[in-house]
Amino acid sequence: MERIAAIAESELFTRCLAGIEAAEVDRVFCRHGLPHLLDVARIAWILNLERGCGLRRDVVYAAALLHDIGRAAQYQTGEPHDEAGTRIAAEVLDALPEPLRFDGTDRAAILHAVGGHRGALAGREGDAHEGPATADVLARLIKEADGRSRACFSCAARDACYWSEERKNLSIDI
Repeated sequence: MERIAAIAESELFTRCLAGIEAAEVDRVFCRHGLPHLLDVARIAWILNLERGCGLRRDVVYAAALLHDIGRAAQYQTGEPHDEAGTRIAAEVLDALPEPLRFDGTDRAAILHAVGGHRGALAGREGDAHEGPATADVLARLIKEADGRSRACFSCAARDACYWSEERKNLSIDI
């Protein structure tokens, strides 16, 4: 997946990821580094296949790799990471070499998923483009995979976590 490698190797992506990892070095709760992003990508891909959603692997992986990219900005400025992430993800996607760029529909779906992975799907980029249903499906897959990627059932910080018991992933189901 040449596009995904280009995203992961891009200067902006690696700088933001390093910022996230530095900010979370002493974090006892879930972290948002590359292992988490890849877990989300793989789970979202499995859900896509199991449900017959028909999304392409590079689109699913791009959305998953970029869904938390705004975390460093959130830690520095307080801006919600889904909002910062949408802006940063657009920059990352737009900086891809021309032959690796996503078309307008795929780009919009990826940005919609980054901005909507916390559940705020309305009013995000992608709504006004062809195929908003696909963008919503992608956002929902990323949101679900994000939650399923957490091993709350075995986390040492589980009792101190601010997530409600209903929100915590308390079993292995994928």
